[in-house]
Amino acid sequence: MNRISMTRALLGGVGLSLMALSPALAQTKITFFYPVQVGGPLTAVVDGYVAEFEAKNPDIDVEAIYSGSYTDTTTRALTAARSGTPPTVAVLLATDIYTLIDSGFVEPIDTWIKTDEDRAWVDGFMPAYLASANVEGHLWAAPFQRSTAVMYYNKEAYVAAGLDPESPPKTWDDLVAHGKALTVRDASGAVTQWGIGIPGSSNAVHWLFGALVAQNKGKLSSEDGLHTFFDTPEVIEALQFFVDLSARHGVHPQGVQEWGTTPSDFMERRLAIAWTTTGNLTNIRANATFDFGVAAYPGNPEPASVLGGGNLYIFEGASDEQKAAAFAFIKFLTSDEVLADWGINTGYVAPRDGSWETQAMKDYVAKVPQAEVARRQIAVSVPEISTYEGQRVNEVLNAAIQSALTGKATPAEAMKAAQAEAERILTPYRK
Repeated sequence: MNRISMTRALLGGVGLSLMALSPALAQTKITFFYPVQVGGPLTAVVDGYVAEFEAKNPDIDVEAIYSGSYTDTTTRALTAARSGTPPTVAVLLATDIYTLIDSGFVEPIDTWIKTDEDRAWVDGFMPAYLASANVEGHLWAAPFQRSTAVMYYNKEAYVAAGLDPESPPKTWDDLVAHGKALTVRDASGAVTQWGIGIPGSSNAVHWLFGALVAQNKGKLSSEDGLHTFFDTPEVIEALQFFVDLSARHGVHPQGVQEWGTTPSDFMERRLAIAWTTTGNLTNIRANATFDFGVAAYPGNPEPASVLGGGNLYIFEGASDEQKAAAFAFIKFLTSDEVLADWGINTGYVAPRDGSWETQAMKDYVAKVPQAEVARRQIAVSVPEISTYEGQRVNEVLNAAIQSALTGKATPAEAMKAAQAEAERILTPYRK
């Protein structure tokens, strides 16, 4: 058992609460909004970190507030900020950075980077994840709950279908071929196992669709968050392929595969291949009753995935003392050791190379080699779509994708309409 796990057992296990601290010691109180979205006992893990941090910093009192999905958490944080009671620190989507900056409610993290130790801490993050926190010369957030989307596949289903369980699909053509072999029907013709499931529900479809777009050498938004490219040939072709998995090839559930049920659909053998976050690895490992593999995404022909997940932001409106406490808490949560422990307990990708060099992570990867798939895939992963008015733009994109998946519009019609609406939303920010 590593040091953090021991602390969790000793402190979290006995229910050390924020109120257990002496009022004389709890001089600086900060609030921490955390989104609970991916399956698994994440609140218990976070509670353990809070307890350990408070034990090391008895003059800081951290109130952890579990605030629903990422969307719910962002809405709740901004609503609280507008009312004058913002969280001190929050885990919010990396892609919300433009919306958060535009709101004026977050403060650059680099305001608090003052020492060589602080600068070394920043330099320890993987550049791919740190890039999403840098805007206009400032570091606005710290990578924490980061991920890539990966492909889970049922090795037993592969064997039953006469496929090599050690050779998951590498290209779109492979994906279709494997999907056809893996789709199983009963005597009446009803499908009992689909070859593949790619979530198309609104809270994730733009993320996973972004991987298809990247595999087709396209992109969804500009680096400055001011433009979208929904009606380009690469994007339309990617959506056509997504639609064709069901409509043409018959290897994917009709309509919209739900994000929230995808892990259980996979574990209950309704899907032989499932696209979801690496953050579901611990959940699937604990509950799958069959041997499964984790693979990088395929390509057309070059592979690609999308970086996802949340960063830690400090909010304006708190005292300097509270912000300093928040920065100390952020540095604790993003230390090599804690991020290694976080990855082990959740399946998320530790966004620091040093985390992968800890003995705890080395032992974990030796035991669970699937965990390193996401790390290896970072080299071919692209940033998630991120724009000003991010939630509004994503809603437009999500609705367009779903309209194509459900047959209400062709991919070209859906994407052209979405591009016009997204550009309308973004026009004020280009002036």
